[in-house]
Formats: sequence, C-alpha cells, structure tokens
Amino acid sequence: MDDAARTTDGGGTTEGTPALPGRGPLRARSRAVWAVVAVGGLTLATASPTWLSTTVSTALEPTVEVAVTGTSAAPAVGAAALVVVAGGVALAIAGRVARWVALVVVALAGVLAAASAAAVLLDPVPAATSGASDAAGVTDLTSPVAVAVWPWLTVALGVAAVAVAVLAALGAPGWGGTSGRHERADAAAPSDGGTSTGDAGPATDGPGEAPDAPGQHDPHDAWDALSRGTDPSADR
Repeated sequence: MDDAARTTDGGGTTEGTPALPGRGPLRARSRAVWAVVAVGGLTLATASPTWLSTTVSTALEPTVEVAVTGTSAAPAVGAAALVVVAGGVALAIAGRVARWVALVVVALAGVLAAASAAAVLLDPVPAATSGASDAAGVTDLTSPVAVAVWPWLTVALGVAAVAVAVLAALGAPGWGGTSGRHERADAAAPSDGGTSTGDAGPATDGPGEAPDAPGQHDPHDAWDALSRGTDPSADR
C-alpha cells in the first residue's frame, strides 16, 4: 500500500482514508483547542465583576449601595462559560464523531451566554431588584440602574464562541485521529507474502534455504513483533 495513504500529517489521514483538507485559521487541532478554551475562560472572567449598580433605602440607612455581579444577574453565563471550556478540552481528545458533538455544544453554550447577557442589557431592573433584595432585604430602588461594560463584553464573547466553533468545524476535516501513531505502527507490519515474525514458526527466504538458526532474531523483526504486542522470544 502506498505510504502516503498510511501516514498522517498531524491533521491528516488514517490507513485507507483519503485526506480531507481543512479550511480557515483553525486547521490545526491545537489551535482550535486553545481558541475555544481561551474564549470560555474570558467569558467566565467577565461574569465575575459587577454588572449592575443601584441604591436602595432601608429603615436603618437612607442610602445603601447595591452591586450585582454577572454571576448573580445572569447565572447561566457562568455555566455556559464552563461548558465552553470543557468543550475545548474535549476537542483535544475527541474522535471523528465526538469532535462534532463538542463543537455543537460549544456553539450552543456561546448562544446561551450571549442571550443571557443580552437579556440583562435589555432590562436590568429585574436583576438589580433581585440583587437589592438579597443584599438589603428591600426591593424598592432609589436610583437608576447603572450598567457596566462587562455584559457587553459577555455578549461579544458569546458570539465569538459561536464563530470559533464554526471555524473549528471548517478545519476539523483535516485533523488527524487521536490514535494515529498506533495505526502507523500497525501499518508498518510486513505484508510481502504474508510472512511475519511471531507466527507458528520462522519464515524461510526460499525453498532451498534453511530457516534461521534457533535463538537468532533479526532486530527489525523483533521490533515489528513488539509493535504488534507479541513477544519476539516466543518462537525461540
């Protein structure tokens, strides 16, 4: 069999499978993994700071500052960000089918993060009221709700997660299988006449030649036997 059909190039083919060219900037699996993990980590980071600020009045204090973080205003953002990170880790070890499942999950998590942050931007009062209730025990806001830049960044990163998933999907056909090294070792086994070491007995080179002397093994044949998981000394 042609050597070009058996080898992989880090994003290539297994034996008998023609190479499919990947497209886009994420043709390499490692780039896709790092891009997805980076977007997920940044999304998680934007959920930690204060998103909303307002004030309330209590019986003890006329003005109480209320700060609502992203994890309180939009709890789904933190969960979605963790899913994106997990999807990036899964891409590093995923097979040909699992990689598509991981990319779909990453895209859906990006949509969830962007939608949750956008909902807060469109109407921040419910989230601010809930935060005021948790912080001061009252729900009557005494000042307008101030919105920080963080939810805007979360929306952008959610869209970025979807874009990265699409780019990774374009490059995924060129990724190699996770077991390509072992497949190449099996493909390197002798196939010139059906003889191999580790079978019932030592092979002869011709009808008039005697077999190898007992206890003698070609180092190359012993290496091939080890590659197949057999003991090269078993036929001594």
